[in-house]
Amino acid sequence: MKLLNLNKYFYLFIFILILINPLSAEDAVDIWKKKKVEEKKQDIPLGSQIDENNKETKIKFDKVDSSLGNIKITEDFEKNETVKPIYGIFDPEENNFNLNMWLETDGNEIKDAFKRINKINLSNSAEEIFVNTIMTYSYLPAKNISEKEFLNLKIDWLIENQKDSILEKFLIKNNDFSRKKKIIQYLVDKNLAKANLSEGCSKAEFIGKDIKDSYLEKFKIYCLIFNNKKGEAQLLFDILKEQKLSNKIFNNRINFLLGITDKAETKIQDNNLLNFYLASITIPNFSYEPSEKTNKYIWEYLNAANLVEIKDLEDKEKIRTFEIAANKNTLDKSKIFEIYKKIEFDLNTLIKAEETYQSLDSIESRALIYQKFLLSDNVDNKIKYLFLLKDLFKKDNLSNVFTKFMSDRLEEIKPSDIPSEFDDLVKKNIFSDEEYKLGKIKFDDKIFHKSKVLKFYTQPGASIQKSQKDLNNVLKKIKKNKKYFFSVKDLALLESLEMDGFNIPKEIDHKNISKQYDIPQGLMSLVKKREIGLLALKFVEIIGEDEISDLDPESIYFITNLLNEAKLIKFRKKVLIASLPLRE
Repeated sequence: MKLLNLNKYFYLFIFILILINPLSAEDAVDIWKKKKVEEKKQDIPLGSQIDENNKETKIKFDKVDSSLGNIKITEDFEKNETVKPIYGIFDPEENNFNLNMWLETDGNEIKDAFKRINKINLSNSAEEIFVNTIMTYSYLPAKNISEKEFLNLKIDWLIENQKDSILEKFLIKNNDFSRKKKIIQYLVDKNLAKANLSEGCSKAEFIGKDIKDSYLEKFKIYCLIFNNKKGEAQLLFDILKEQKLSNKIFNNRINFLLGITDKAETKIQDNNLLNFYLASITIPNFSYEPSEKTNKYIWEYLNAANLVEIKDLEDKEKIRTFEIAANKNTLDKSKIFEIYKKIEFDLNTLIKAEETYQSLDSIESRALIYQKFLLSDNVDNKIKYLFLLKDLFKKDNLSNVFTKFMSDRLEEIKPSDIPSEFDDLVKKNIFSDEEYKLGKIKFDDKIFHKSKVLKFYTQPGASIQKSQKDLNNVLKKIKKNKKYFFSVKDLALLESLEMDGFNIPKEIDHKNISKQYDIPQGLMSLVKKREIGLLALKFVEIIGEDEISDLDPESIYFITNLLNEAKLIKFRKKVLIASLPLRE
């Protein structure tokens, strides 16, 4: 009886085990799945992470060549999810930026900043900061600006300032975006205007199947002919005609270039550079009269192809047109001086040039004084006529034609030959074309911000341990000088060193010293709100036409202070290197 009861319990126990085991197995599988999901969540590529306040935002980087240093991309999104592409060249980490650098900024403030910056002739250092800022991959600002508007601000500036290499990189690193056609046409026209067909045709490689633009398709057809690929050109040409994207004049010229017809259309079309170029190479004895309304690329092409000439020197309107074009940088300025040289004056007029020039029209007066300058055999007269010419060009708002010419001519004169009364005036009118160069550093341990401590920033690979010793040694020397006063530049260096992990001796109360200097609160509020992109644009405005080395010490201090607060360490390092050391 007892055995039977035990058997009952045994069978009941087996039954319960059978029920429990499948559940346990299912639990084990679920845990494993959960673990995989968690691991997958952690495996998010750089550039696609989002903060908790923006969980719905989906970011997509276009596929690019990873050898170019771009961010690696995954496009593992569900079909129905909204994907927001972002555009740029630089990984945010390259300059301590982040994807949210514009997110909190009102789009209207960005538009206003661009308007102001567009009016500034940026220095090399300001331009470098600006390009790095606008070309960094980032989220779109949250309000008052669309993706298209934001992209247009950047592209328009790059085109206006002829940043061709940056535009090419942008094309390489980004696939589909608004204004892609404009960038390609700009690069094509830029090289066509230089009569550089080989380089121009290389830009045609950017014209993909996704771009349906008759101008670019026509250019691609011509490039195939230029590269002796007439079979491919004929095929594309036939497709273009079927799509009714060509006209009779274009068809005639392509047929002429393909050898299908013997005679080319003689009408000149100047509505765009490609039509004008095709006319220039197919019309015998091609001749064209440009006007003030002529497209700037056509002006450049006329100049590059040596098609600018004036047969009738009495035609003052045409000469005036050329002067205006040169002033706008669409015609080589040397052409104007060639024209002045050809205008004829009798001997008596040349001898009495200073008396007679005022009775002539503005073109002849400039031509007369220019010839008088060329005929002058002493420095005094050369300088005098150059400054007289400067006034004559300025009077007709043509200063841009003459400024560089004058600088070059003054620079040709030996300093020892310049009369003392002209010395300062000559120096003010000479400028250099050379790019900004910092020069070799000369350390001075008697002044903290010029001391060898700077090697930590100027010498690649400098260790913090060795630099800390340099810091301690320099401060000991300075401490012995009881009259030593810590300047605002010293303060900029001390705060930066502390930010970078250096131990600053307690006896140096730099935090108390810093209270003497005001940090613009408007800029500090941008740091606190993490509007890092707008902050960088503000610095671009502050630096403006100056180089960083030319800024006053207070500006250097508050810029480095704010860059430290914003943790833009790489920009701050550039500011320190440019502004603090003594250079030979």
